[in-house]
Amino acid sequence: MDNLKYVKSEKIFLKNYPEFNEKWLQQQIEKDPAILGLGDLILKDKERLEPHGGRLDLLFQEADSNQRYEVEIQLGKTDESHIIRTIEYWDIERKRYPQYDHTAVIIAEEITSRFFNIISLFNGFIPLVSIQFNALKQEGQMSLFFQTILDQRMLGTEEEEEREIVDRSYWEKRGTRETLSIADDLFAIIQTIDPLIELRYNKFYIGLAKDGQANNFVIFRPQKNGLRFEVRINKSEEIEEKINNLGLDLMDYFSRDSRYRIRISKEDVKKHSVFLKELFLMARS
Repeated sequence: MDNLKYVKSEKIFLKNYPEFNEKWLQQQIEKDPAILGLGDLILKDKERLEPHGGRLDLLFQEADSNQRYEVEIQLGKTDESHIIRTIEYWDIERKRYPQYDHTAVIIAEEITSRFFNIISLFNGFIPLVSIQFNALKQEGQMSLFFQTILDQRMLGTEEEEEREIVDRSYWEKRGTRETLSIADDLFAIIQTIDPLIELRYNKFYIGLAKDGQANNFVIFRPQKNGLRFEVRINKSEEIEEKINNLGLDLMDYFSRDSRYRIRISKEDVKKHSVFLKELFLMARS
């Protein structure tokens, strides 16, 4: 066992130390994005010039998905102008690159009550993460500790989309009868697990329900040229290896909803029904 020794540390504010400015903090995050606690991130850009002026401090993307993070850094307390600027950059990026999922991230030394008052006005419609960092001095050295104070990434997703109920004919037009029949085949496998589960046709996806309540451990998105299903399972290298070894089209892992997104054909369902049932059982547990 390591012989640990207690060392008293002192919290300091970087704003009071000119040598540890915002640029310095940005560089530490660039070198080691893992310190933010947002997962395996790749730096896509820094000091990113936006079309209508201003520069986004950092732009990250998850290594294994299409999730992007628009990051703004502030020394001292959060203020209104900085909060609005963070949201503006997030909005610009999501409109420029709609093929990605975007999350606004604000990093500050102190997340104030004023910040929560302002964010509450948006009623959870903006996927936003606020991270407070502490600089600690001990024995002539300084370290950084990052703590997530607010995480709204899970808000405004499936539950919101559930409000718009449609019928089967809507999906026959949005997809085709053939691609909708693939959803039927997958649903037939799910019914062998629980015959009381029903299909629920929502405007943005076809989900599952039981006893009148949504139970979306799997959802379906029929398209004109195929079908994508999304299964809610914790990320696993073992599962990914199985999917790839079977030759299924694994698109990505959507961290915000903890879902694998897989494109599948009618032939795939017939050929791999045993594995698909195992996958659905894991998602349902």
